[in-house]
Amino acid sequence: MKVAALALAFLSTTSAFSPRAFTTSSSTRLASTATPPERIAPDAGYVPDWEDRAGLAPEEFMESDMSKPDLSGMWECPLTRWDSEGIDVVQAQKEAAKMPKSPLEMRASDADNAMGAEYFVQNKDKIRAELLKYGAIWFRGFDLMKGVKGHREMYEALGLDPCLDPLHSSGLRKFASERDALYEEVNKPSLRGHYIGLHCESTAKRTAAYAAFVCFQKATEGGGRFLVADGAAILAEMDTKVLQKLYDRQIRISVSNLDIPPALPGVIKEGIKGVVDAAVAPKFDMDLEMIYEADGKPGRLQAVETAESPINRHPVTGLPVWFNNAHNHARKLRDRRPCGVPEVGMTEVFYADNMEPLSLEDCQEIKRASEKHITALAMEPGDVLLVDNYRALHGRDVFAGDRFHAVSWFTWDENEAWRGDERRIIEKNGLNKAINQMMDWLPKDFESNQS
Repeated sequence: MKVAALALAFLSTTSAFSPRAFTTSSSTRLASTATPPERIAPDAGYVPDWEDRAGLAPEEFMESDMSKPDLSGMWECPLTRWDSEGIDVVQAQKEAAKMPKSPLEMRASDADNAMGAEYFVQNKDKIRAELLKYGAIWFRGFDLMKGVKGHREMYEALGLDPCLDPLHSSGLRKFASERDALYEEVNKPSLRGHYIGLHCESTAKRTAAYAAFVCFQKATEGGGRFLVADGAAILAEMDTKVLQKLYDRQIRISVSNLDIPPALPGVIKEGIKGVVDAAVAPKFDMDLEMIYEADGKPGRLQAVETAESPINRHPVTGLPVWFNNAHNHARKLRDRRPCGVPEVGMTEVFYADNMEPLSLEDCQEIKRASEKHITALAMEPGDVLLVDNYRALHGRDVFAGDRFHAVSWFTWDENEAWRGDERRIIEKNGLNKAINQMMDWLPKDFESNQS
């Protein structure tokens, strides 16, 4: 979902050329069909009931424990651990099918709540083992995590070590409490009508090891369910022929579009491409290639990630899992569900071998296999979803009113070599804040008209 902000940075950096030249109009819209496809909210395999538990007032849940040290100088997000060579797809599906249903639900009893943070201290080893086994744990009904202070107590009791968001400088997520290493989730009014598809919090270059998503305030007027699905279950479910094709051909993802007048001379187009490549790409921890007209749109300059396998072995268990962001980024899926991203931020997924967009048939199979295994969580104040980011994928449904969820990312706390020695790059702060302001300028309930 961070690609929307990356795209705004992409646009703002190039605005020195000619603002009007890069304004998206009806003549620059992609048409995947003769008429716009119907937008339908995606399904979920399991939809738990709401329980309407009470939370705290904002001034209470945002209170930080000032006696604790400031975590602003947290670790950089670690590099992605790739182990995708030589995977036997048929055997991988058999292995993945043996995994238990995810997420595991751990519900607090009165006795558990009475223990506060001590519950997590005493159950640390068990919880960490269960996370490795299930890929995600839904802590439900815990009073401790109803505020920032308790959320931090929880993850510190579990021995989790905070790190930056994989694309901290993209700016889509600003800090909810910087000193507590807590980012605000995608709660922006301009994006509440946008369905965020399943994705790992990763790029081809950087991936957080774990995440803790916390609810402080559920959507006041409905919706906003947090989505989670097991990458092992999706892998086991997918049609073997489609999976084999995607694995053999690999995928590439475009993260933003810049529409240049097609009639411009080639030398000018190449000049613009060079400026964008030099000015934008280095600001983000992504390996991007600037490519013209990859999606067939004349004059369109796209920032495209390097080729990656849609299947990856888990760094610790070695289990092959569905590890990619195609369900979120495929244009043919975005065009058919609620979407609140401007054209500049519309993404696409390509076969890496020929840079053709994924076929509608392959997208539909990704959709079917993914959404069958979505649990649309009814997260309420104090609930936390603890995620193994190499095993589980996550997303968010549309919502109405106000909503306040937040997230902390974590690096490898038991493997210094995997964690690396990079600390936070403070120079990224200015870009993060600037892009956040740009996102806040979008109107509430912004709706994409692209088809």
